Amino acid sequence: MQDPLKQSFLKEIDEIKSIQELINIKAKYIGKKGVVTERIKNLGRLPSDERRSQGKILNEIKDFIEETIKNKEKELKQKEISESLKKEFIDITLPGKDFYFGGSHPVNKTLLEIIDIFKELGFTVEEGPEVELDYYNFEALNIPKDHPARDMQDTFYVSEDVVLRTHTSPVQVRVMEKKEPPLRFISPGKVYRCDSDISHTPMFHQVEGLMVDEEVSFSHLKGVLVYFLRRLFGDIPIRFRPSFFPFTEPSTEIDIGCIICGGKGCRVCKGTGWLEVLGAGMVHPNVFKFAGYTEGKYRGFAFGMGVERLTMLKYRIDDIRLFFENDIRFLRQF
Repeated sequence: MQDPLKQSFLKEIDEIKSIQELINIKAKYIGKKGVVTERIKNLGRLPSDERRSQGKILNEIKDFIEETIKNKEKELKQKEISESLKKEFIDITLPGKDFYFGGSHPVNKTLLEIIDIFKELGFTVEEGPEVELDYYNFEALNIPKDHPARDMQDTFYVSEDVVLRTHTSPVQVRVMEKKEPPLRFISPGKVYRCDSDISHTPMFHQVEGLMVDEEVSFSHLKGVLVYFLRRLFGDIPIRFRPSFFPFTEPSTEIDIGCIICGGKGCRVCKGTGWLEVLGAGMVHPNVFKFAGYTEGKYRGFAFGMGVERLTMLKYRIDDIRLFFENDIRFLRQF
């Protein structure tokens, strides 16, 4: 004859319809305060002979209950899955949903390409602060407080002696203060000026470079920049024009043949057939003095370029503001 406890358990488990009810039954019989558990705890009060026989029966019941509950749980879970599949019908013949992968911003694409080209030429990458001292942004670059060249750059002043850097040239001075030549590096980063129209934004990106050694000449400057421009734009005409920058002497601006009209003259190049892309020159001796270099021992060249301008030319974009509007229709083209 079956044990009443076992019979009671079997009757209750047959009526179970959910996992939660099964958990309750398990707690009732073999939980910490379950019926079987309590009886096992009370075995010590019985005579030794009876304790042995009752202990065997209770352990068998406990094992039976555990096994039965385990099987019932599998049965209930399988039933839940079957019912769920009936309700949540999936038509595998329906087309999948389209989604778009993210990509690099066009300015970042051009910036990374510029960095890669100069790395091929042995240039390293140096960085500096965007909130800069007036000393490094102007004075150490041969632009004292009363110098008219300060009017060439509309500056954001944080205080009388602190500015948002207007170019990345301050990095050149900071590096020269810490390191002796030979030096060959570029300094990419964000710069800030009070200017905003279809070709200017208050924040934009520049890459400036510096090469210093005892025998650096203007021909080195030309060789490096011609190689760079032809790697970026292909086999294009390039010309060097005399110019002025306070921190270089002699100074030059570099133009490329208009990639829009092929040099014939158009609205973009204002009918000249040429587009300005770079400023450069031999480092002014005064800059070497500020860096603490021995006078006359070293020579070098520096150059600078606006990344947004190069990106506009590379991808034939006519409004710089498109880079910062986050219009997904524009960004997906890249």
